Amino acid sequence: MVDFSSVLKFGSDKNSGSEYKNGLLKKSILAYLVTVEEATIADLSKELNISIPTATKLVSELKDDGYLTDHGKIETAGGRRPNVFGLASDAFYFLGVDVRRRRIEFVLVDFKGSIINKKEDTLFVLENTPEAFEHVCEEIEKFIAEIDVPQEKIIGMGMSLTGRVDSNNGYSYTYFNFNETPLTDILQERLNILTYIENDSRAMMYAEKIFGVVKDEKNVLFLNLGRGVGVGMMFDDKLYYGKTGFAGEFGHIPLFDNEIICHCGKKGCLETEASGIALEKMFVTRMNAGETSVLSEKKKSGKDILLYDIIEAANNDDVLSISLISEIAEKLGRGVGVLINLFNPELVIIGGSLSLVGDYLMLPLKTAINKYSLSLVSKDTKFKISRLGDNASVIGVAMLIRAKILNVI
Repeated sequence: MVDFSSVLKFGSDKNSGSEYKNGLLKKSILAYLVTVEEATIADLSKELNISIPTATKLVSELKDDGYLTDHGKIETAGGRRPNVFGLASDAFYFLGVDVRRRRIEFVLVDFKGSIINKKEDTLFVLENTPEAFEHVCEEIEKFIAEIDVPQEKIIGMGMSLTGRVDSNNGYSYTYFNFNETPLTDILQERLNILTYIENDSRAMMYAEKIFGVVKDEKNVLFLNLGRGVGVGMMFDDKLYYGKTGFAGEFGHIPLFDNEIICHCGKKGCLETEASGIALEKMFVTRMNAGETSVLSEKKKSGKDILLYDIIEAANNDDVLSISLISEIAEKLGRGVGVLINLFNPELVIIGGSLSLVGDYLMLPLKTAINKYSLSLVSKDTKFKISRLGDNASVIGVAMLIRAKILNVI
């Protein structure tokens, strides 16, 4: 397991007691400023339980090394006005990469956590092959070359992937699992950037906690409704991983008595009838049976009908698309009802590609949830659509690598 906080060099020399202690205090100052954004010397002295002279010395050293910036003096009720300090935005940067089934997205986040650059919709086909992996690495190198930031200033990269990801040990068990070496080690050697990988649903959950619709809620479920179905979970204000990091495989609950083989190899999984993949298959079946749609011409031309085509058609009032999404939502509601009965969450966030159709999904979904969950358990659960939409995963994984390096989580 990588000690991400060791990336910041101070506090690594355990042979020198005072040097080590001061290094840990510096890391605590940075972690505190991630949360509160700015603070005075007196604030830091009180928070860290250290003397004013010690806090002054540490802040001065952090400022000289480029980690902190002086925001000037603040108004007080009386007496001498203190200076307030915050993180220096250009100290270092963090890269987020979201590897999706048909595209790659990038964001660059500065030391303060602001998104300063992003790139969407780089075309890509996700396959578990060395060629696809090399394509990802080439696109990352291309993005870094395009931005106006020296690579040595990028001290961490977070990558989100669909499927089973062991983020603690750096393994992906669904994609790019060609040998026994952790994927993070391979990426770090290939790109020369410290790397962290995360499941896309969990990254989305973290993004909503930092930038999205989560307010004071501590127990939250994030439903990632795309071609597959996953859930990111936050309990007691912390991401939940399970013993080996695979918690959240919501799409593989054996909910249906059917003979449809899921891509996991089992029959009857939720994803076989209530996912973007199922929606694509249902759509083509219904069109083959003679139903019409605004996508009829595309099908006649021999082109594949994909999830995003159906979403766009629904948002343009296509009757077939809306009808099938409603069917999918009703089936999803059965599964979500199970989650609510089990976890009694304060908030359920609806995200992923299917959330882009808004009420066409939400209204039948909530109706089904009311039908299949216990009213006493679900009556206080709130439902919200993701504020971050399709960008949640790439934002979340960039903020996760930042949080780990700055020792926030």
